[in-house]
Amino acid sequence: MRRLYIREVDAALAMAQYFTVHPVNPQPRLIAQAADILRDGGVVAYPTDSSYALGCRLGDLAAATRIRTIRGLHGRHFLTLSCPDLASAARFVRLANWQFRLVRQGMPGPFTFLLPASSEVPRRLLTDRRRTLGIRAPEHPVVRALLGALGEPILSSTLILPGETVPLNDPQRIHERLEHAVDLVIDAGPCADVPTTVIDLTREPPTLVRRGGGDPRRLGLELAAPEPPVAAPT
Repeated sequence: MRRLYIREVDAALAMAQYFTVHPVNPQPRLIAQAADILRDGGVVAYPTDSSYALGCRLGDLAAATRIRTIRGLHGRHFLTLSCPDLASAARFVRLANWQFRLVRQGMPGPFTFLLPASSEVPRRLLTDRRRTLGIRAPEHPVVRALLGALGEPILSSTLILPGETVPLNDPQRIHERLEHAVDLVIDAGPCADVPTTVIDLTREPPTLVRRGGGDPRRLGLELAAPEPPVAAPT
């Protein structure tokens, strides 16, 4: 018990590393180190094409729990799988032809799609009986480089802190507020502070869960405003 207590205190006192990278051509050495931090069970704050996000490895329940704690999320909120492209995302979700056509038009880009999860996704990371998973392919060069170095998707959540409605987009401010909660902040400069547009494709017709940076008309959809009771991914 004493040894466990010491480890918990050490974790609380640990300070996040801070990498400053080029927003278009990120330094490979720093991206490789960031990938190693994720492999070692770390939680990373990183830029995307919609806002800064929190990320960890898929299958790392402890790191995913840390993200939920930072965000103050309840169990019904979906986390999102950030992938480099549709081909890699298709391994983790089940796609009918009509779903495939829509998702293809929104990747890469500021869209998150809710789809039935495949057996490749650990059951303990899914939060509803429908086994639903959010997937997206960010367009930001830094996260695309990180996904390439890691060689697998990143389980992610938009960096919106409890009691706030707008994502954090200033990496220095993120480090100040989360220096004892995350393991790394990747500074590629400020990015957008608009979350993704979330579309539920688990049933027909598609449903708009959250309107964000992506225009549903890009997908050929004319969708009504979301209903308040629906829990969006984060």
